[in-house]
Amino acid sequence: MDDDAPPRLLGDSLPVFARIGLLSFGGPAGQIALMHRELVEERDWVSEEDFLHGLNFCNLLPGPEAQQLATWIGWRLHGWRGGLAAGMLFILPGALVVFALSALYAVAADLAWFNALFLGIKAAVLAIVVEALLRISRRALQTGFKRALAIAAFMALFLFDLPFPLIVLGAGVLGAAAAMRSPGWLALQPGAGAPVAGPGPWAAILRSIIVWGAIWALPLLAVAATLGREHVLWDIGVFFSKLAVVTFGGAYAVLAYMAQEAVQGFGWLRPGEMADGLGLAETTPGPLILVTQFVGYLAAFRAPEPFTPFVAGMIGAGLTTWVTFAPCFLWIFAFAPWIDRLAHADRLRGALAGVTAAVVGVIANLTAWFALHVIFAEVTESRAGPLRSYLPEWASFDWRAAVLAATALVLTFALNWSVLRVLGLCALGGLLVSLAG
Repeated sequence: MDDDAPPRLLGDSLPVFARIGLLSFGGPAGQIALMHRELVEERDWVSEEDFLHGLNFCNLLPGPEAQQLATWIGWRLHGWRGGLAAGMLFILPGALVVFALSALYAVAADLAWFNALFLGIKAAVLAIVVEALLRISRRALQTGFKRALAIAAFMALFLFDLPFPLIVLGAGVLGAAAAMRSPGWLALQPGAGAPVAGPGPWAAILRSIIVWGAIWALPLLAVAATLGREHVLWDIGVFFSKLAVVTFGGAYAVLAYMAQEAVQGFGWLRPGEMADGLGLAETTPGPLILVTQFVGYLAAFRAPEPFTPFVAGMIGAGLTTWVTFAPCFLWIFAFAPWIDRLAHADRLRGALAGVTAAVVGVIANLTAWFALHVIFAEVTESRAGPLRSYLPEWASFDWRAAVLAATALVLTFALNWSVLRVLGLCALGGLLVSLAG
């Protein structure tokens, strides 16, 4: 089969979807860049314009945008079966790894080799995220107006800690206004956007909402019927179902709220364990929101009745993953048919272009946050009026992480190594420097 022609059969796409799922390290920036390289640059299965339309659409939805983008691309190529396959293959590798690591963590949290291995992986991920940020910036920020939106979004998040939905809304409004007055500010072609006439696919939308709403609710109904609403599994299912609806901007946007509720509200985790779970999710393939699986596993593991701790943890992790990602499929299958219709509306095209530029600033904020927490073991947050700043504890500077991160940057930018090779070498380096230290 010619790689430059979109595959006619779903079976032809499955190996590529599986490869993306296995290599989807580096958070949303790295994952989106990986999909772009595999599906747009190397195979030309999706056009640059369609890829950006899909990315813009997914950025407006609650939930992990990279996983939803993979689902949308699968749907675009092969209908709902392709969307389900692409979305599931994007989730499953990371979910299995996080489950295994959560089970290890629950019984032996202080494993020296485990921490050493992850030291190198974190350093490699930092280089991958930096590369993805630069690559996406070059493609998305073609004009001074877009660059200004990206810088404003970064400052709003990093310095002022403004809510992510407010930043998206503001960028969308500015983009829509610019599209009508000065389309060149957004690199839009004037007059290219004629709305597509005709009624929307209302029957298909309603059917998708009903089917996936039922799939979403099914395990919760089973828990209520068999264990009751006082059981920890009910609390897990309801809490993470609510979280799935408000997770705009990725896992970082709700991490503080999730940690507070898991530690203080429900007592599922001890202080500091949320950071360990985030470390697991950051260094495994798949969306960062898989950190919820770590929380669900420990919550059920520590209140297992009437199951054994391991079985309870497995059910808790599975339930958490189910209610976290079922809504993602609902959003895509219900609303994806509108992308082609709405992509030709001038104001909406401008709004989505503005949102895309702002998301570059969001990724830059995540990159800065991640870099601080890789290089320094302790980072404190301080405020002076509306301003927020991160202050690293210089005594906690980790020279091993700095050396490994510098090595990963050289391998990525100077030698152009693949993601897998950089991760493998840095993981081995983490083990070696830890033994030497």
